[in-house]
Parts: sequence; structure tokens; C-alpha cells
Amino acid sequence: MTGKVSRLETLLRAHAPLLVAYSGGVDSTCLLAVAQRTLGRAVTGVIADSPSLPRAALADALEVARGFGATVEVIATREFENAEYLSNPPNRCYFCKAELFAGMDTLARERGFAAIAYGENADDPAHLRPGSQAAREFSVLAPLKEAGLTKAEVRALSLELGLPTADAPAQPCLSSRIPHGTTVTREALDLVERGEDFVRSLGFRVFRVRYLAGESAGARVQIAPHEMAGLAARRAELETGLRQTGFAHVEIDPQGYRGGGG
Repeated sequence: MTGKVSRLETLLRAHAPLLVAYSGGVDSTCLLAVAQRTLGRAVTGVIADSPSLPRAALADALEVARGFGATVEVIATREFENAEYLSNPPNRCYFCKAELFAGMDTLARERGFAAIAYGENADDPAHLRPGSQAAREFSVLAPLKEAGLTKAEVRALSLELGLPTADAPAQPCLSSRIPHGTTVTREALDLVERGEDFVRSLGFRVFRVRYLAGESAGARVQIAPHEMAGLAARRAELETGLRQTGFAHVEIDPQGYRGGGG
């Protein structure tokens, strides 16, 4: 992996000063941390703030970046003004990423940054990633991918760097909890955020609270299989708590959460 890290550092130096799209997730945190170590003041992270980002996730991301000395700017993105995004098609992520990259492109031009980068890794092309299309359209670099770093290697490098995200579970935006074709609303996202905060307070770490639209909003809870053993003792508490947060009815998915679906 040493050669890949050296390649990554060379790529970063070649495109300084650099803007890095930062979400607080495993990949973007690793990218920003290596860029900060390599470029110092010649790199700035940019995090998008919108109703689809949980408040706790924003605060955590900023705290993590401060921990390794990175400069991060928060920009308000306006995907909620885009009817195509709100209609929640399968490529919804494209509109979100395009909005972020458009804002970063403007920032780069105004302040003289040479390039924009984001945290796609070498494993990502094997999956359907609508955000990759937006990255191509805005000529956004993917240094982790170009250096050949896989997801496992990104996690290993994060551990070497002492990053708290090294073993963090994937945490896509709140809109991913709403089924495609169901309109994304602030009210639905607020409900999901409150629901997931409550489930997390019970000690569960890897899970999803899916929004079920209808005459009254429902929740389908998916707990990771390796955490399902702890569900039986807390099921009644979980269901009661989610109803108190605003869900009219609650379902527990017996198959649990297996990843890959946001």
C-alpha cells in the first residue's frame, strides 16, 4: 500500500491548491487528511449543508476535520429548489453532487484553486454511482481511485493516520431512506433524523429507519444482522420510541440491514 499512498501524495501535489469535497465519511475524511498532511494550507475541505444532512453528522464531520488541522468551509446547497431532486428518481444523487460541484467550481474560480477532488475509491466504479457522472461533468478528480486505493485500503490508511472514521459504517444522506419515486420533503427527513437519533440512543450502530409514505408516515427499521441479537430485549422500547418521535406505525425488517441500498 505504501506505493499507492506515495502515488496519492504525488497526485495531490500536482493539483494544488486543492478543494476537497468533504462529507465526514470514510473516503473523504481519508482524502482530506492525506491532503492536509501533504499540502498544508494549500487544501480546503468543503462540506455541503442541506436538509438531507443530519445535524449530528455535520457537527461530527467538522470536529473530525479540526482534529487533524484541516480547514473546512460549509456551503449551503440548494438541491431542495430542484424539482428533479425532490421527485426522488433512482439517480437522485446526481442532482445532489451536481449542486455541490457547481458551488465548489464557483469557489475554485473565485479563489484561484487549481482543482476539485472527491473521495471515490478504486472499488467504487463496480457500483452504480450517479454522483460519478456529475464529477465527470465538472472535471472533479478522484485521487484515491487514481492511486488505486480500495475501500479496505482506505480504511487501513485511515487507521494508520489515527482517524476516527477508520471503522465507521457507511452513512449516506437522509434522502436515501425515502423510497425512489416518493417525494423528498423536509418533514420526512426531519422525521427520519429524529427516528435514527432515537435508535442510535438505544445502542445500535449500523441500521436504517426507512420512511414509509401513506396517509400516515410509517417506519421500517433495519438493524444490521450482527446487532439483531440485541433487538429482542429492546423491541418494545424501540417501537414505542419511534411512535413518540412521530411515526404512526413501525415495522421491523426480519432480514435486517445488509448495506448497498443507502
